[in-house]
Amino acid sequence: MSRHGMTVRPMGFCGGVGLALVATLAVLRLAPAGQPEEQGPQLLRAAGVSGGLIVHVGCGDGRLTAALRANSGCLVHGLDSDPLVVERARKHLRSLGVYQAVSVDRFDGKHLPYVDDLVNLVVVGPSSSVPKEEMLRVLSPGGVAIHLKSVDPLEIAERWSKPRPAEIDEWTHFLHDASNNAVAADAVVGPPRGLQWVGGPPWARSHDHLASLSAAVSAGGRLFSIVDEGPIAAVVLEPKWYLVARDAFSGVELWRRPIAVWQWHLRGFRSGPSDLARRLVATESRVFVTLGSDAPVSALDAATGQTLLEYPGTDHALEIVHHQGMLLVVAGDRATEEAKGPHPGQRPGFVRVRSQRPPYAEDPPVKRLLAFDAAAGRMLWKKADAETAELMPTTLAAKGDRVFFQNADAIVCLDARQGTPVWRAARPVARNRPAWSAPTLVVYEDVVLSADRAVGPPPEAKTLGAALPSGWFVTSGGGQAPVGELIAFSATDGKRLWSAPCRECYNAPVDVLVADGLVWTGDLVSARDPGITAGRDPRTGEIRRSRPADQHFFEPGMGHHRCYRNKATSRWLVLGRSGVEFIDVATGNALPHHWVRGGCQYGVIPCNGLLYVPPHSCACFITAKLNGYVCLSPKPAGPPEALAPHKPAAAARASTELPQAQAGDRLERGPAYGSTEPSQPDARDWPTYRHDAARSGRASCEVAAELKPAWRTKLGGRLTPPVVAQGMVLVAQIDEHTVHALDAASGKPLWSFTAGGRVDSPPTVWQGRALFGSADGWVYCLRLSDGALAWRWRAAPLDRRIVAYGQLESAWPVPGNVLVHQGVAYFAAGRSSYLDGGIRLCRLEAATGRLLSETVIDHRDPQTGVQRNDTIQGTNMPGALPDVLSCDGSSVYLRHVRFDLEGREQPPEVPHLFSPAGFLDDTWWHRTYWLVGRMMGTNYGGWPVVGSRVPAGRLLVLDGPVVYGFGRNQYSHTGSHVGIDAETIFHFNLLRYNPRVTYYQAFAMLHDATAEPKLGPAAKPKAKPAGKAGAKTAIKPASKAKLTPEAQPSGSQADGAPAKSKAKAGKAGESKAQPAKAKAKPDAEGPPPKPCRWTRQLPVLARGMILAGQHLLLAGPPDIFRAEDPVAAVEGRSSGLLLVLSPTDGKTLAEHALESPP
Repeated sequence: MSRHGMTVRPMGFCGGVGLALVATLAVLRLAPAGQPEEQGPQLLRAAGVSGGLIVHVGCGDGRLTAALRANSGCLVHGLDSDPLVVERARKHLRSLGVYQAVSVDRFDGKHLPYVDDLVNLVVVGPSSSVPKEEMLRVLSPGGVAIHLKSVDPLEIAERWSKPRPAEIDEWTHFLHDASNNAVAADAVVGPPRGLQWVGGPPWARSHDHLASLSAAVSAGGRLFSIVDEGPIAAVVLEPKWYLVARDAFSGVELWRRPIAVWQWHLRGFRSGPSDLARRLVATESRVFVTLGSDAPVSALDAATGQTLLEYPGTDHALEIVHHQGMLLVVAGDRATEEAKGPHPGQRPGFVRVRSQRPPYAEDPPVKRLLAFDAAAGRMLWKKADAETAELMPTTLAAKGDRVFFQNADAIVCLDARQGTPVWRAARPVARNRPAWSAPTLVVYEDVVLSADRAVGPPPEAKTLGAALPSGWFVTSGGGQAPVGELIAFSATDGKRLWSAPCRECYNAPVDVLVADGLVWTGDLVSARDPGITAGRDPRTGEIRRSRPADQHFFEPGMGHHRCYRNKATSRWLVLGRSGVEFIDVATGNALPHHWVRGGCQYGVIPCNGLLYVPPHSCACFITAKLNGYVCLSPKPAGPPEALAPHKPAAAARASTELPQAQAGDRLERGPAYGSTEPSQPDARDWPTYRHDAARSGRASCEVAAELKPAWRTKLGGRLTPPVVAQGMVLVAQIDEHTVHALDAASGKPLWSFTAGGRVDSPPTVWQGRALFGSADGWVYCLRLSDGALAWRWRAAPLDRRIVAYGQLESAWPVPGNVLVHQGVAYFAAGRSSYLDGGIRLCRLEAATGRLLSETVIDHRDPQTGVQRNDTIQGTNMPGALPDVLSCDGSSVYLRHVRFDLEGREQPPEVPHLFSPAGFLDDTWWHRTYWLVGRMMGTNYGGWPVVGSRVPAGRLLVLDGPVVYGFGRNQYSHTGSHVGIDAETIFHFNLLRYNPRVTYYQAFAMLHDATAEPKLGPAAKPKAKPAGKAGAKTAIKPASKAKLTPEAQPSGSQADGAPAKSKAKAGKAGESKAQPAKAKAKPDAEGPPPKPCRWTRQLPVLARGMILAGQHLLLAGPPDIFRAEDPVAAVEGRSSGLLLVLSPTDGKTLAEHALESPP
């Protein structure tokens, strides 16, 4: 059949399936041949794909590749095996200005360079020989492949799709579905081994205020989130709330909608409201959401984000439930006060960085319950009476033809279609309670499960006393989890079936999870509590399974559970004690993952066969823990034989010579190989990132104080810092994957070179060569004179790519700047020593690209493949994360991890310049900084300790024993909120209650290594206890142990505190948890003063800082608050300022205005 020059030839189908596909394609309205800009959208319509990751195999001249980006929700990657074709396509894409969202790279013609289940649409050119099995491997569930017979005219030879496996599940509501049972029927989700995708924001904005993610759900292969993307550098600035839709398997952003007014973003952290996450629900085709704190419920098109309809009478909606085509909405009679601004108890003029003191009352609105036809928007019924007035948060549920909810006195059951009463069962709950708390109500088959704290005076009164308001109150205080009661009722008639003791989690309601047919609820507020150890029969309450305490398998590390609810799948309980712990419901075995954690107040989502982890703002395990919006896979990016080429050792696999054949497979020689002439270095050069291998930031020449522009060259996009050597300036356009060389005297462009992925930092110039790494997993060496390729070496063990921050990157990216020392090029490839086989520290001969050694840094147990239990020290653990390397002449450093010059890991005994967030992190997240030291402190009290005792700041410059810096005047575990208009931002010390002004300052000081606190690295491996992670442990018979009031902790614990004591005595056969080995003390008494030579407050937020002879230069946006655009400075949209200071006393010698900041 033919329509306007496009022919569809269905092949390989049979019966009804083939006919259905033909019928779908036959109705397409197609454009004439020879118009590739129209052909792209046609192919998307033929595939039934509206966005996501689109791959074009056989990209040709790039015209059809560009056209496949039919809308802003498409990320397109073209492939071809011919390098000349690739360069021609890149040239065309750059001419269109779309090279960030559309890119092209080489491949071997047979193996698609992507991890499994990533791609939404594969368009295969007529001459492609990629096997169908390979296309199916990379296609996401529901993804489509189209094989073209010809391009002009556009003719489809074959189309097929990858079915969605029955073994994976969606997560359509906050608590999974309308039943409130937060358990996915997903048999694929499992302990994380690989990274599927990562996106922004890289950090949550603050650990002292409302979490940056309020809600997240997944349906129809999409992930929807309500996220605050306001400035991370200054939480006091206004938030930027969005509803963001992503493809669930690739993370590609599909669309976004702004949310003008949401909950007050400076509300005390972990203080509620408990129903905030219930304002977002999704189905395959629609998203139901309140686009504002007091807005009505809207139905949006899930594919485009366009508003389809609003539901009348749902203003001030608080909760949404979708069930069998019906929409249930809980609404109040007024908006919450916090959404309108600070509570009256919040003094004007400054910000308290912890919770309000004393707690304040938060009276909930009088509530009503409405039911709608979800598709038509027609109201079915409404109930607004005494039964609904005090409808308890998060308790609305539906199952079959019944609707259930709990009020302050009873559980109420209604007919779903009529809204008429069916039964009512007495179930009084506490009315005087913190705003983060709520009863838990779960419907499972014919049973209703209700769990809550006991009725009576709130346990918070023990610590808050007379300051405690009556009714609902807002407080961030936690850990006062009393023993409550779990009661089961018949869903048919409300008859009480059984009861058992239960406890709230840490600042979260009671967990009631029905997995594998059993009811799981636990005791896991503090590190000494055993966890979820018993599975009960849902109809009788009898304990059917019992497992040892968590401490039998792992050291919790954290002093308390994370501040969010736990989730589960049909196979695993997914807990948040320290990170993400997977508890096998069949065997009782526990697998900890302290190196990843869920977002505050929300947690994680296990669905689609993957684990979704929102951004955090946590300093626990900071040297090992992932950050960003992360999606994890239960399988690594490649087979074990490709990821582990060396025999494992205890901590890091030994540096080993690879067989020459294997090394040669990864080295590609270019036209300039062997023809690069070495050159003599010039003392005036700045040949690498931060000038030298130590990253000192100190130039070898003088720079005058009085400066004027010499030339200007426009490149566009995000640029790296430049390097200058041998008469050239080299700079990379990060998102365009391109390195540019300019004439240093005139700024005239000399040459450019495009890699296969981002280049996040500048090259290193060495002996007539420019060496750099790329996010495509390769290291490149160019001839400096003309940019010709001398060689490139694949640092990635194989070519498998993921989506990272909106672009394709290797699972093992390489930072742009390559360290060159004594003729050896050093770099690290990978994302975590716990994912995808670890991080690879490689050494190459810089002149030839010959491999010298490759050290695989893998901190999993080499025998079991899981996290080691015997190396955890409180909230510190072994771990490595990627970064630009540094070198002091005898050691090479990857952040805090130290290696000798042969690539062997060494104890971290030598102070050096590093950042626990990485040199390239420019977010100014408040719990990290650059420092000169050995280790970074962790947890709520540890992160500020090191910064208070050693040189630390946003930027540091080394000049022998003198360190120049730009950073905070103080660090404290209660928060360090410093930013625009800093003179109105105050810090509160919890013990003294004395407000102290915090601000940024420039300083000079001597480095005193003896002042550094002795935090130390995680312990070396020791003998394992009887129980260990990964052990095969048989589930035990029912236990008769009871949960009693004496089991609860005596008081609250500070956020992120390490475990304070040994675990409680467990049942027979259990081993006790070991006490924390290293605890960083909070700076309650204040840090000792730094030996500063001078300090200066400056009118600039320094984003660049160097020392050149007798001049210290700082540049950045001005530190001024502008009411008309408060975030302009921190977002780099303002003018810039360059200051020249005297390094002797910090006095300003010159000031220069810049059109834009660095």
